[in-house]
Amino acid sequence: MGISFGSINTGLPKDIVQKLVEAEKIPIKKMEQRRAKIENKQKLIRELTSLVSSLKENVTGNKDVRSLRELKVDTNNDIINVEIDKNEAIPGSYQMEVIDLAKKSTAITTGFEDKDNSYVGVGYIKYELPNGDNKEVYIDSGNSSLTSIANLLNKDPDMGLMATVINDGSGSSTPWRLNLSLKDGGDYNKAEFPSFYFIDGEEDLYLEHERKAKDATIRFNGYEMEVPTNKVKNLIPGAVIDLKKASPGDEFSINITEDSVAITEKVKDMTTRINDILKFIKKQNSITQYSDTSATLGGDFLLQSLESRIRNILFKDIQTSSGPKRLGDLGITFQKSGLLEFDDKQFNKMTAENFGVVAEVLVGRFDKEEEIRIPGAIEHLQKVVKSTLQTPSGLLYSRNNNLNSKIKQIDSRIAQKERMVAQKEKNLKAKFSRLESTIAKLKNQSSGLASLGVQANNPVQQLG
Repeated sequence: MGISFGSINTGLPKDIVQKLVEAEKIPIKKMEQRRAKIENKQKLIRELTSLVSSLKENVTGNKDVRSLRELKVDTNNDIINVEIDKNEAIPGSYQMEVIDLAKKSTAITTGFEDKDNSYVGVGYIKYELPNGDNKEVYIDSGNSSLTSIANLLNKDPDMGLMATVINDGSGSSTPWRLNLSLKDGGDYNKAEFPSFYFIDGEEDLYLEHERKAKDATIRFNGYEMEVPTNKVKNLIPGAVIDLKKASPGDEFSINITEDSVAITEKVKDMTTRINDILKFIKKQNSITQYSDTSATLGGDFLLQSLESRIRNILFKDIQTSSGPKRLGDLGITFQKSGLLEFDDKQFNKMTAENFGVVAEVLVGRFDKEEEIRIPGAIEHLQKVVKSTLQTPSGLLYSRNNNLNSKIKQIDSRIAQKERMVAQKEKNLKAKFSRLESTIAKLKNQSSGLASLGVQANNPVQQLG
């Protein structure tokens, strides 16, 4: 609870100390308002930092031809599937025909009544791998069912063998069989299937049917050839062809082309992120007679410098193998609004017709004759965002650091002033306390004199 002075003895206002202290605090409030404005500028700096970081993410992800380009495949997806590595694949057109698929070595055993409870017997399975090594799997009475045998065979990855228990669907009393196959197909993976040596089984276990492995047969660009598996990896550079279905006599094309639509979207996204920065700068620089630039970045050198650097890049000539080009030639142009416009159709058309030149404008090239690196627009943008974001010398970091210093100075002054006000409040309280005490004594004296019939002066006047 605060101490009130005055009114009782001095006749002064009861809240005189509070009012005097509030008057002393006016400079503090002004400093706090100034700090709030600087903090608002810092908030805007953080917003701009986020926008520039977003642009950095885009240009870093498309900094060279490999990262910028995108390829697409047009083919008969019912017969094959093609996966491409855009960094290795070469655009082109190829003719293909799938005559026959590669087949695995497979075999099927005699049948049993139950897959889990029929007793096969005790013994071992002897198996010869394609490389000539022998494998033996021993079966005890606790694992003498078709399911248990399949599990034991599948546990050993070195065997290269897969075992499954199937129902042959014959409706007979012994429909459950063990199906064995090599994990890989092709002639190389032909093998002698296991020999079974069991005693005391309910039924004899032996291989009833076998099918040898076989290479796939294809016709590529008019030449017939055999491949060991249904995944063909070395036929087209950077492409893996998955043979799905044989279709003899059905020749089709594999067309690998630049995906101009995907590339267009990448560059359009870059343009959008540049526009986000330009919109921010434009908004901050929209100053009227009512604008308070002490709380915004309007007219700030940081914005002027960043905008100037971005504009210089967009108007800069890039020396390509087809002569000097600008981003405007690709369909990226400035409008009266001060923002960029991206012409999807023009960019898509140029990318489809000559991706090489588009790439040179965006990511640059190496001039073999001059033996120099000629940077493209994206590389120039990379330098701008790097110099803007880097610490401790970047534009954004330096500006934010400067604002931090101002806030620290204001905080120091506020703390100093608050100490002074607190001391002054303490002194005022003590002063008015003594004054109240003195006046109280004078009043008591006046009362004593009055009782004796002596005329006494006003005690406050006596202090004068």
